[in-house]
Amino acid sequence: MGIMFYGDARQPVPVEDRTLAHVKAVIIARLRRGESCTFSWKTETGHRETVWISQYISLHFVFDEPDRPTLNRQWIEELSRAAASPAGLWAVPEPADSELTDAS
Repeated sequence: MGIMFYGDARQPVPVEDRTLAHVKAVIIARLRRGESCTFSWKTETGHRETVWISQYISLHFVFDEPDRPTLNRQWIEELSRAAASPAGLWAVPEPADSELTDAS
């Protein structure tokens, strides 16, 4: 289980490593272009939390697994579409039978 730390958030955001690697790829691509978005997740208690992702707020990713996963290009595209939507970025399910690409 990976963790995302964002700004002075009350608590770290736990995200499964594979999902976190894909979310990270989308967030970093947006920030490189100077684009902000929201990121939402469900807490362990079932609540939904949302943060504003901006290049002006610190962001830190921690992964349990030492090796980078092979990324699913279709999943990144779906996450990117979600990030650009009014609802913002959230961990949409990984599509099956998709093109994988090296994360290096």
